[in-house]
Amino acid sequence: MSWHTTHDLDAFLTAASGFLRARAVENTVLITVAEGLRHRGLDAYGETPPLFGWWQDAGGTVAAAFLQTSPMPPLLTEAPPQALAELAGVWDGMGRALTGIRGERDTAVAFADAWRSRTGAAAELDKNLRLFRLGELAPPEPAPAGRARTAGTGDRELLAEWYEAFAAEIEEQGLNADTFVDDRLSHGGVTVWEVDGAPVAMAGITRPLAGMVRVVAVYTPPGHRGRGYAAGVTAAVSGAARDAGVDEVLLFTDLANPTSNALYRRLGYLPVQDHVALTYGPVVE
Repeated sequence: MSWHTTHDLDAFLTAASGFLRARAVENTVLITVAEGLRHRGLDAYGETPPLFGWWQDAGGTVAAAFLQTSPMPPLLTEAPPQALAELAGVWDGMGRALTGIRGERDTAVAFADAWRSRTGAAAELDKNLRLFRLGELAPPEPAPAGRARTAGTGDRELLAEWYEAFAAEIEEQGLNADTFVDDRLSHGGVTVWEVDGAPVAMAGITRPLAGMVRVVAVYTPPGHRGRGYAAGVTAAVSGAARDAGVDEVLLFTDLANPTSNALYRRLGYLPVQDHVALTYGPVVE
């Protein structure tokens, strides 16, 4: 039983892809981030090389995995307690900064406990998140004014401005706005809601992988809020994914935002699993 770590994306996917895809819905973020790195290059999130890891049980079966794209904290799959305890030791031995952990709630908390036992560093809760999957789509009634359309290159500057505002609003780090927008535009992955020809809201979507997509970056500028545009654009992008034959349409919500959680439930999204983002104040090395 042991962890294997590498900066080699192909080695990681060769070893862990089957494990990840066996529970593709629950592992949606790891799958899409890994495939995104393959598509955009390992420097998509910054100059620090991403780190990948997988854990094999006594029979040699992969039973846990993680990846980290700095400056983001590691993304961790569900894992046996022994794997989490061992990962704390492996990470401590690497001398790699640990700024937090993200994953399914119980798993992330268990790892944080193992890390605290080893280093004395206590994690703080950053976000409570919930993973949803689309059941039966229920478009908003009455429908908001306007219509949906797939964004094009002519929308690029506006979308980048909106993504920067969205990322600042949710206090998220990661892809810069230009990278996010260019990647989404390259596969028709941004839908805008427009009224009288003017864009008033957006919703992004990931590339189809393992029969699933994830709705991301749903954003309405403050001056256009309260008119149902977020519901309209989310329903449109969700319905388009279903029409394209995708099996699973997913999204994450921040449980601190009751408005968005209620909206997605009204549209037909059903809860799957709770996740947390935990952070450490000073950088732990």
